[in-house]
Amino acid sequence: MDAKNRFETKTTFALSRMEWLAFLAVSLVLAVQHRSEIRWWVFAGLFAVIDVIGYIPGAVAYRRSPEKRVARGYYVAYNVMHSLVTAGVIAGAWVLFVGPEWALLALPIHLMGDRALFGNSLKPFGVAFEPETHAAYHVFEQQYRNGAAESARTPLEGTNAVRA
Repeated sequence: MDAKNRFETKTTFALSRMEWLAFLAVSLVLAVQHRSEIRWWVFAGLFAVIDVIGYIPGAVAYRRSPEKRVARGYYVAYNVMHSLVTAGVIAGAWVLFVGPEWALLALPIHLMGDRALFGNSLKPFGVAFEPETHAAYHVFEQQYRNGAAESARTPLEGTNAVRA
């Protein structure tokens, strides 16, 4: 994936998930090591607020919609609450106004868990709110796969592209 080709292959997506899994593992190890210092009600609240605001309303609207379509606001709420930037702002504000504490690990544990374990990241407006393969992406993936097989036999003219 690069600035001109904003997609990932199964391999590059798996590699990204492995990176997120490593960050999740570090966060979990820290939580276990400091479990006696964690205010668990704060941890639970921080962990839950991401989905209470960012996922559950959109998921309910999606399931209630006969066409399985939801308003853009649900996508915005999801993306804002599942953003590492938002987590950083929440953690920074918490440290500033409440003080540093291990319960803040709930934020990276939730976000890295979503990314590493479920493969979920931010949601573009043009896809279903709940994961399903977009018809255009399915066609693209087949064409890309066929092109990758072809390029393995003959180099692409005018490019130095390498497929992973």
